[in-house]
Amino acid sequence: MPEIGKRHIISAVVENQPGVLARVASLFSARGFNIESLNVGETENPLWSRMTISLSGDDRIIEQIRKQLEKLVDTIKVSELAGSACLERDLALIKLKAPPNRRGEVRDLVDIFRARIADVTERHMTVEISGDEEKLQAFIRLAAPFGIAEMARAGRIAIKRGD
Repeated sequence: MPEIGKRHIISAVVENQPGVLARVASLFSARGFNIESLNVGETENPLWSRMTISLSGDDRIIEQIRKQLEKLVDTIKVSELAGSACLERDLALIKLKAPPNRRGEVRDLVDIFRARIADVTERHMTVEISGDEEKLQAFIRLAAPFGIAEMARAGRIAIKRGD
């Protein structure tokens, strides 16, 4: 089992082809790594996809994983994103129990966190929130007393700052 260490974010630009995600995921699972978050989407070039992989481990093992990712035939570019040199965001949809008499309180919380109300039904309000992990955790903690009926998180995305 790999040593638990600091959180790392690896960005891999890969060919937008069937099976690439499975090959990358099997590279991690073969080494006993748990991927904390994995997000894949098309880039500015429709022939490529960007994988943002978040995991914890020591620097030596992360470097080994990075090198092995670079060897995959479908890989175009691999880089580690860290600290203030990159922008990171998580996205969550959180369905809260919100009877009419509590909706004002939910709206106040949504405004404080610069989130947005994505859907309203008779008994629920669904909130869309994006930001760093700490922001999402703080919102979840403060929204919990309303009652979280359901939650979906998209996983971390990240990109280098500047040029």
